Amino acid sequence: MNPVFNQSINIQFPNDISLTIKREDLIHPFVSGNKFRKLKYNLLQAKAENKTTLLTFGGAFSNHIAAVAYAGKEQGFKTIGIIRGDELFDKIEENPTLKFAQENGMQFEFVSREAYRLKSEISFLEKLKDRFGDFYLVPEGGTNELAVKGCEEILREEDSVFNYVCCAVGTGGTISGLINSSLQNQKILGFPALKGDFLTDEIRIFAKKDNWNLISDYHFGGYGKINLELIEFINSFFEETQVPLDPIYTGKMVFGVIDLISKNYFPAHSKILVIHTGGLQGIEGMNIKLKQKKLPILKTND
Repeated sequence: MNPVFNQSINIQFPNDISLTIKREDLIHPFVSGNKFRKLKYNLLQAKAENKTTLLTFGGAFSNHIAAVAYAGKEQGFKTIGIIRGDELFDKIEENPTLKFAQENGMQFEFVSREAYRLKSEISFLEKLKDRFGDFYLVPEGGTNELAVKGCEEILREEDSVFNYVCCAVGTGGTISGLINSSLQNQKILGFPALKGDFLTDEIRIFAKKDNWNLISDYHFGGYGKINLELIEFINSFFEETQVPLDPIYTGKMVFGVIDLISKNYFPAHSKILVIHTGGLQGIEGMNIKLKQKKLPILKTND
């Protein structure tokens, strides 16, 4: 585990507003950001239950799938990934995320999108147990009570100086952990990567405070959607700060925060902390798609 540090963003914002980014993306080379946090206590629980296999769910470019595969190998678990989209069965070599997971020992089961929607049904899980034997279930995106416990460790004592803490939202686990460990005078802002207002109810399952809000204006059309404006923002932000952002989560969140600053959403003298939740492994796959669409590719440190 690498030390996480807070990096000040040297951009001049109006009204004496400052922006700092917590570099959770640097926590581990392959299990980065919130995936490291979410898996920490789940892996300890799997060992306590004497489980030898981890089973989880994800899509074609899932950060979670890649992280479970590597962490499982590192910790001595067999890993199984139930992958959304049976058309991906013969496309593993073309998909950097799935190829990485397979190289780290993950066994795949490709299912149709219709079948994938049943992933929480007891009958569906029973069929998986019949097929694969006993396993420790890690939910899609990794969010459960143990994941939230891990994400409660993101904020530290030195972060008490910030008025606002911002993060991207996928399944709601990360923001729930941030809410629970935040101070009462801090406001937690979540930027959903998906369309829809169902996340509020999901977060309320785990969140113990009400000092939070979701800002749903920056999903760019939905999960995995991207356009030229977002690409240009991510690339210019990287050139200016040397901080790479991913196009699914952190890029949209940082775009939203800076846009809100320009619209005077934040009071003068606000100190804003944004959480870099990792997800950079997905850039390689996204760049393949961008080249196919004849769009500019995303710049990274690589």
